[in-house]
Amino acid sequence: MTTMAFEEVIRTVVQVVEAVGAGIMVLGGASAFVVAVPRALAAATRKSAYTELRRNLGRAILLGLEVLIVADIIRTILVDLTTESVLGLAGIVIIRILLSFSLEVEMDGVWPWARWRVRRGDPPS
Repeated sequence: MTTMAFEEVIRTVVQVVEAVGAGIMVLGGASAFVVAVPRALAAATRKSAYTELRRNLGRAILLGLEVLIVADIIRTILVDLTTESVLGLAGIVIIRILLSFSLEVEMDGVWPWARWRVRRGDPPS
């Protein structure tokens, strides 16, 4: 297998992984809404429907982002290993970490270092 054929295979793999990541976000988001609508319409579950929708939507986004990062890592390491690509990957990873952190705080309603208090029963701070 030539170098060019190897790079084409890896590029195709990266495209598939990116499509899977995007699909997770789209399908996960759609399923979160499909589950939330009946819950929002039922009086007994109306109050918790929005919170659960946000949590499920956030989970779909986080999982999709994780898969997209895998594609970026594969591309950087196997296809385009340059200083610029590594710095670009570092930037993407930092942004993803910040986004994941903020989504988790948004979903849980508490800072990660304060979760033990919530599990113990203390009010969030």
